[in-house]
Amino acid sequence: MNSRRATGRRSRLMFREHIDGWIFALPWLLGFAIWTLGPMIASLIFAFTDYDMVTPPRWIGMGNLRELIRDPLIVHSLKVTTLYAVASVPLNICLGLILAMLLNSKIRGLRWYRTGYYLPSVLSGVAAALLWRWIFSPDFGLFNLVLSWFGIKGPAWLADERWALPALVIMSLWGVGGGMIIYLAGLQGIPTELYEAAEVDGAGLLAKTFHVTIPMMSPVIFYQLVMGVIGSLQVFTQGYIITAGGPHNATLFYMLHLYRNAFEYFRMGYASVMAWVLFFYILILTLFVFKSSAAWVYYEGQLRGGR
Repeated sequence: MNSRRATGRRSRLMFREHIDGWIFALPWLLGFAIWTLGPMIASLIFAFTDYDMVTPPRWIGMGNLRELIRDPLIVHSLKVTTLYAVASVPLNICLGLILAMLLNSKIRGLRWYRTGYYLPSVLSGVAAALLWRWIFSPDFGLFNLVLSWFGIKGPAWLADERWALPALVIMSLWGVGGGMIIYLAGLQGIPTELYEAAEVDGAGLLAKTFHVTIPMMSPVIFYQLVMGVIGSLQVFTQGYIITAGGPHNATLFYMLHLYRNAFEYFRMGYASVMAWVLFFYILILTLFVFKSSAAWVYYEGQLRGGR
């Protein structure tokens, strides 16, 4: 009898916990349904229509997809965006990790250094873009002024189609402080016994870095790589605010091309197809990164469990 009562009490308690859990999760679920899932379903439907936001959508089947295949700017914008991602993601990962390793040492004023490097990452993207437009100005910009001190004539940067994309890659390093904070948290979780054991074996700074720090930090680097790939393939603000896709479409990012079709040419159906193509492109690259992680990401707990 007592056992039956205890079982009933546990069942009521579990039911109440389930209800509480759903109540706490409800705001997120509503937000996801209204602001993410709903627009995704709508864009999937619009992808098969000709819709200009004024007249009712007209069903055209695969017409938008056929037009997308023939659009030369699709391949060009994907190429520009991919080049930007290939250059900016590794640079941000390496610089963020090096910066975190430097700021993980015991030096005077460490808090001020950490705050100083992190501050740019919390500034508005538009404000940062306007600031960098001045820095890259060929006539009175900071970059060319510094180069002139060494007798070097700087390029036209944003006005030169050869230098516009590299300039935006350099600008992407502005937000390296955000990743630095995550690296710092990871570095402080590495057991000091590993470094002490490496020193006993005669390991120097480089050996400790490559045989202790980087393997132990590989899950953090993996996380930064995945988020970096996803974020860089959706880059928009720099191309829209600073260069407007120019010169000669040298910085025409895929998202900028999508935005123009949606909100300048009012071709919501075509823009919806573009959005889904980008979604699958990012999905494939992300799955590839996940697949490769088995070869280079070290999970201490999994290794122990496998033994």
